[in-house]
Amino acid sequence: MMKLKKHLVFLLVAAALAFLPVSGQAVTIDPFYAGSYTAFDLGSVPGVPPLYGPVLLKAGDPNTLLIGGNANEASGALYSIGVTRDANNHITGFSGSASFYAEAAYNDGGAQYGPGGVLFLARWPVNEIGQNLPGSTVTDKIVDMAALGVANSAAALAFVPAGFPGAGQLKLVSWEGGEWYTLTYTPDGTGTFDITSANFVETLPGGPEGIAYVPPGSPLFPVPSLLQCEFSVGKVATYEVDANGDPTLASRRDFITDLEGAEGAFIDPLTGDFLFSTFGGGDRVVVVQGFVAPPVIPLPPTVLLLGSGLLGLIGFGRKFKTT
Repeated sequence: MMKLKKHLVFLLVAAALAFLPVSGQAVTIDPFYAGSYTAFDLGSVPGVPPLYGPVLLKAGDPNTLLIGGNANEASGALYSIGVTRDANNHITGFSGSASFYAEAAYNDGGAQYGPGGVLFLARWPVNEIGQNLPGSTVTDKIVDMAALGVANSAAALAFVPAGFPGAGQLKLVSWEGGEWYTLTYTPDGTGTFDITSANFVETLPGGPEGIAYVPPGSPLFPVPSLLQCEFSVGKVATYEVDANGDPTLASRRDFITDLEGAEGAFIDPLTGDFLFSTFGGGDRVVVVQGFVAPPVIPLPPTVLLLGSGLLGLIGFGRKFKTT
């Protein structure tokens, strides 16, 4: 079996969507959650080329959004754009036009700040993790995940947030097989990190991409949980997590359905809102309100220095397979 080039799939998708109004691209919250959560489509980000990859807020600046463009390509990059907020601090839109922020070749569903402010990015389909030093506009380190036994290819990553079981562990998931791993890492002496092992945990369904841990105390989440974008089936799922911060398969349930390419995922630290991007399907950013604001708890120094395992982040038919 082989994967079709994403550009071919994107053209097929674009041709199909050309006959649909934007309003027909539904975002449906599952009835179990619909009474507590509301989704708002912020639309496409001005100035960011398709296809979209990860989404997150710039470290230390909650009013600047970072988002991947030209995802899965060597020309991929992160772009920055200001966001507008309402009186309750919820993100309601974008300010101005996006500009280049940093190189992010092969960006996919996962980008997140780790120890020392290093930005970690999953790179698909080359099965790598890139690392950008604070303030750097280039990829300062690349780790080959295939050499550590990760199934092709690394697609998204997340650090388990402080206060969760397994806090500080780094999680990685592959698309399209859904293999979920816990990674170990050590400082390499230059500000970036060596990733020394990838321990397979389980296999998730749905073609998983971006990962976001649910802020504690959010409605209908009585135990520690995460949100998992499922690119291949057009959904976002919820899972309860175990003592290591890993999803428990039996607890899976739909959170959002009727999507066209759930990709990157992020929790707004000011409000707890869940943001995700789409790869294809119009290339959009969607925000879901109803979560509580996450607590501000720094990672323990021992975790920052030793990295015995690492906090919480995530498309649509670009990774088709054919026989």
